[in-house]
Amino acid sequence: MQVTEVANEGLKRAYTVVVPAGDIAAERQKRLAELGRDLRLPGFRPGKVPAKVVAQRYGQAVMGEVLEQSVNKATDQVVTDRGLRPALQPKIELVNFAPEADLEFKVELEVLPEIPMPDFSGIAVERLKAEPSEEQVEKALETIASRNRKLEDITEKAAEKGEVLVCDFVGRLDPAEGEEGPGEPFPGGTANDMPVEVDGPGFIPGFTEQLTGMRPGEVREVKVTFPEEYGSKELAGKKATFTVTAKGLKRSVTPPVDEEMAKSIGFETLDALKEAVRGSLAQEYDNLSRLKVKRALLDALAERADFPVPEGMIESEFAQIWQRVEADMKAGNLDEDDKGKNEAALKAEYRGIAERRIRLGLLLSEIGRTNNISVSGDELARAMRQEASRYPGQEQQVMEFFRKNPQAADNLRSPIFEEKVVDFMLELAQVTERQVSPEDLTAPATA
Repeated sequence: MQVTEVANEGLKRAYTVVVPAGDIAAERQKRLAELGRDLRLPGFRPGKVPAKVVAQRYGQAVMGEVLEQSVNKATDQVVTDRGLRPALQPKIELVNFAPEADLEFKVELEVLPEIPMPDFSGIAVERLKAEPSEEQVEKALETIASRNRKLEDITEKAAEKGEVLVCDFVGRLDPAEGEEGPGEPFPGGTANDMPVEVDGPGFIPGFTEQLTGMRPGEVREVKVTFPEEYGSKELAGKKATFTVTAKGLKRSVTPPVDEEMAKSIGFETLDALKEAVRGSLAQEYDNLSRLKVKRALLDALAERADFPVPEGMIESEFAQIWQRVEADMKAGNLDEDDKGKNEAALKAEYRGIAERRIRLGLLLSEIGRTNNISVSGDELARAMRQEASRYPGQEQQVMEFFRKNPQAADNLRSPIFEEKVVDFMLELAQVTERQVSPEDLTAPATA
């Protein structure tokens, strides 16, 4: 095999590779002989098919396999012999091949850069700490109580805003101009014993507002117009009339925050519930604190990371980002900060984000590699079980999916690896702690 370097600029490398025709022919004959030993064809004993017949029937297919394997093997050898670390899969271009001629092809690739290690001891970050206040615990308890509201029957009064009317209704599209009689009921427009919050959300605009003042036993016609952007094209923009029969009236009652409420949701005492709430808030604050100190650490690393990044990796990351941006543009969901920018400005900004992500990713990977940081089998198994627990009743199916799809399991490896690298850096960096209020901790960062 003959290898000639034709490009060496920055992170880009290119080589022409020539594999002698004799090597190709020898490998082809070897594969045909192997095939012939196991081949079964009508009229021939097993393993006794003449080599000429094997070559006539399977020579072209075998040659295709030999060429592909020869290219892959030669490319791997080029990379290995020169100690290259490809950033992405090398690009292969066939230059020349003809029967009984040498195989010539070109290999183009980008290599990973040399990444200098930053001085972690020179990085200073602040870790904010916050403790849940009694007021926040009480507020959380009130939220829990509100989620456990119960409906109580009300008699002999008209429905008021916020109360719940239990009713049957049948909806019909209004007849077209010139037509007489009631329209036909439409799918989804009929319900029985439906609890509806009077003047509340969740229904067609104007529906629940017209239930105000109804009493159990009363029948009322409610006229509405479906919004133009309604999910069903058959109903969008159409007028309809609902015949509503009130069957009962209830009010939502929030239970008091006491021992009985605590026991109703599985706690032995109210104090036990309070401690659980306090612990949950503390965990939430710890997670937020971790997120902020990690962001500060990565910002400090980004300022110190000064090395070239493979263009192919940047373009691949940018393509994924821009695909999401374009989807947001079409859906009208662009961030407020992006709405006033033209496409060129947005592309420049998001390409910068893509480059930062790749540079930080390469740096974190190199820090982990040079310091022997890895994800153990137990850590990965624990992450798989945690992910499976998000699907109650389907845990076994999720675990089986991970076993059959190693790549899916590897997707759980990356965040674990990143957190371990962050922990390693925080051990070496200058980290100071500052006690703050929960409000200060949860306040958005200012530029």
